Amino acid sequence: MSFLYPSFLYALLAIAIPIIIHLFYFRRFKKVYFTNVRFLKEVKEETSSRNKLKHLLVLLSRIGAIVGLVLAFAQPFIPNKDVEVKKGKKAVSLFVDNSFSMSSMSQDVPLLQKAKQRATEIVSAYSVEDEFQIITNDFEGRHQRLVSKEDALSYIDEIEVTPAVKELSKTLTRQKQALSTGQADNKTIYLISDFQKNITDIDNKVLQDTTVEVNIVPLQSVQKRNIAIDSCWFEAPVQMLNQTNALIVKIRNLNDEDADDVRLTLNLDGQIKPVGGMNIKARSAAYDTVNVTILRTGWHEATLEITDFPVQFDDKYFFTFNVAEEVNILVINESRSNKYLDAVFKKNDYFKTDNLTAGKLDYSKLKDYQLIIANELKSISSGLGSELVQYAKNGGNVLIFPAKNAKKESYGNVLRQFNANDLENFDEQERTVSYINTEEFTFKDVFEGRRNNIKLPITQGNFKLTRYGSRSEEIIMRYRDGSTFLGKYRTGKGALFLCTSPLDVKYNDLARNGEIFVPMLYKIAIASGQDWQIAHTIGADNVLETDNRVTSNEMVYKMKGAAEEFIPEQKNIGPKVILGVNSQVNEAGFYSLFLDEANPLAKYAFNYDRKESELEYMTEPELEAIAGEQAGVIKANASTDFTELIGERSRGVILWKWCLLAALLFLLLETLLIRLWRK
Repeated sequence: MSFLYPSFLYALLAIAIPIIIHLFYFRRFKKVYFTNVRFLKEVKEETSSRNKLKHLLVLLSRIGAIVGLVLAFAQPFIPNKDVEVKKGKKAVSLFVDNSFSMSSMSQDVPLLQKAKQRATEIVSAYSVEDEFQIITNDFEGRHQRLVSKEDALSYIDEIEVTPAVKELSKTLTRQKQALSTGQADNKTIYLISDFQKNITDIDNKVLQDTTVEVNIVPLQSVQKRNIAIDSCWFEAPVQMLNQTNALIVKIRNLNDEDADDVRLTLNLDGQIKPVGGMNIKARSAAYDTVNVTILRTGWHEATLEITDFPVQFDDKYFFTFNVAEEVNILVINESRSNKYLDAVFKKNDYFKTDNLTAGKLDYSKLKDYQLIIANELKSISSGLGSELVQYAKNGGNVLIFPAKNAKKESYGNVLRQFNANDLENFDEQERTVSYINTEEFTFKDVFEGRRNNIKLPITQGNFKLTRYGSRSEEIIMRYRDGSTFLGKYRTGKGALFLCTSPLDVKYNDLARNGEIFVPMLYKIAIASGQDWQIAHTIGADNVLETDNRVTSNEMVYKMKGAAEEFIPEQKNIGPKVILGVNSQVNEAGFYSLFLDEANPLAKYAFNYDRKESELEYMTEPELEAIAGEQAGVIKANASTDFTELIGERSRGVILWKWCLLAALLFLLLETLLIRLWRK
């Protein structure tokens, strides 16, 4: 047997007090003369013996009470053979998993409530002199330091479910950092979680720090069924007014059984549209196509929803998109405009065209256009070339029709900045386009049902292109010999479209081929800015981008959701502003960006992380295999008292409670001897 506080044993000297009292205590008898005492002699001897026995038992009871009380303060224990007993001040870090999966039910209460109970019992097992860290998936600033036992219990009581979710390796790193700030030599970590497989990334390497004791406390859910809306996306990169826009929805069945008739609904701008039912096989995903018809321009808010119990955080998926009121197009001409280009865009009020010469350009206004067409320029200056490259990197599309007498050197300087192939000699011979890429957005779904009857362009002259293996060209149209007629080069968020033949009808009949020329121009124009992300994930490193509309130092971008308004981090980069929301978004839903609240500039949708949808947990044998000899897995049932369990693990078999009980029993015995033992 050992003692946690052996210095208290000096208090055993206090047993001398009842002994001294007993030795010096005697009763003074008054002599009473009696005529004949010989008849009382036997009674007197018997009474004296009984009094001595009573006083001795009272003395022993008092000594026993003092010994029991002293031992209780010294806290004796029988050491555990498997765990080294650590004496002195301790620093303890507890991770309480408060992610959405902890909303599932254990045998009697939600897992989070059970986790908080376990954490409270663990803290209660330690001394008031020990220091504690309470950490959750939120990684709050106040949880990054050691606090007192009282504060730790208060922090545990305040824990609530959060959309944030962190890998356990990151959590362990935070815990070790906090423990390193303390002065205690004994450092202990507890991980209280359901240990979902998709976040349990700890291994022997992570646990190899022998200066810190790691304890794994697994909690198991009795529910392992869930159906979740995983994601959605539009088939076309740009949504058009009065057109049918195909929306692809991915739904996952995370159960071990097939799911029948999963009902999906779409709420678009407050109008609810039932989509229908889906049958999804066990442990698989299903895809459904929802046809969305857009009847107005501007920003749209939409929600996909299913009904599923008991896990419901992933039953809704929010997304936003914008339909521009008009598409602005700039045509840069050498001298005069092209009548065929003018005719194409004048037929549709949705497209607004400006015709300018290269010498009259205002570079600061290029960002206002969705498409810039360089129409048969003899040369492209280095300044204009740099502006076009930057314009494309920011999301714009550039379409170049070179002039027959184009200066290849000036074009080459620009094309190389686009990482495109250079122009070679102009070859004047008749050639016919034989291939059109209907998988790329420009011509996708344009010729449906009549692909074999398409009249392809014929040219009387075109430039050959150099070939560089490192330059990625996407063929839109090509000649029979495999050379390029129209190629696409992605640059940043936009793209360069390069036609190898002039637009002049003397050399190219493309402008007279309406079934190709018109949809080509329309689709290239509306494809500008197609990188818009319709939904974001809460907790991810979300970086938002918008145009720089700030005109004074007093103006600042703000974001507002259903219940909160905040100022995001802001960084100006030329014509763009980079916004960082970090942990400021905690609720799934729609958030508006504005300088003036009455005029929203953009709308963003945020959804909860779908990591928590997968209700697959590590089993105790799997956790033991991960822990190895570096960590311990604490097994317990629902009724286990962790205060006693942790105490026994850290100090062996604890005896102070029995010592205190013995002291009380000795005091009770003393009382009974004094009151009930009559003379």
